[in-house]
Amino acid sequence: MAITFTNVSFAYPSGWRAVDDVSFTVRPGERLAIVGQNGAGKTTTVKLMNGLLKPTSGTVTVDGVTTAERTTASIAATVGYVFQNPDDQIFASTVRDELEYMPRYRKWDDAKRDERVARAARLGGIERYFDSNPNDLPLVIRKFVAIAAVLVGECKYIVLDEPTAGLDRPGQRRLVGLIDQLESEGVSVVTITHDMRFVAQTFTRVIAMANRHIIADGDCASLFASDELLRQASIRRPELAQLVRDLGLSDRAYRLDEIAALIPDNR
Repeated sequence: MAITFTNVSFAYPSGWRAVDDVSFTVRPGERLAIVGQNGAGKTTTVKLMNGLLKPTSGTVTVDGVTTAERTTASIAATVGYVFQNPDDQIFASTVRDELEYMPRYRKWDDAKRDERVARAARLGGIERYFDSNPNDLPLVIRKFVAIAAVLVGECKYIVLDEPTAGLDRPGQRRLVGLIDQLESEGVSVVTITHDMRFVAQTFTRVIAMANRHIIADGDCASLFASDELLRQASIRRPELAQLVRDLGLSDRAYRLDEIAALIPDNR
């Protein structure tokens, strides 16, 4: 059970090749961040995961079935996709209607619908907004409405496109807590993001892309320790990781607990 890319390339009708010979696997219950410069191929890669795009060559399989053999709608039941801009996703006139759309489309019984909607709203912290028009809500809340609408389903994989964009600190903490909960339930979370602090705090595996290729696939410490990989991917270390490096304490520490352990106790 996994999402597997095998020698995947994708070219748009214009002839622009956005992804070139990419291979990797997203395992069950995994947290994976995909990072890199604009135009590296990140967004195309994640859209290939749920069939929004189909490979020009190579194969993408979701739990053993190639996306070429399935409709985007059928894949979406397994791989949920949350767009960066919630306004590209939300369409209903109330939050309740937005969350209930998918269960009604799939003709779930009332008990299952109500249970899944309540769970998603609780995870997103949006219960109080059920009767509100999403267009009247702040961006932070709309982002969680969009996430909750995907969580209503029974997806095994969730893709988050730039999820911290526009979030305040409380919203970021809520997002991390939500990802913690999904991991505990065995749901894989994949994100594309430019927020390296979010990556450092939240993700255990990172893929770096540059010029349509994967240039690194491993843990955060290995990526943040390499000046050359950071240069190729056009990304920067999180501020604390850079500070620790500049002080000569470590070139691999990037999480708060790791950094705290490096500071001598002079009491």
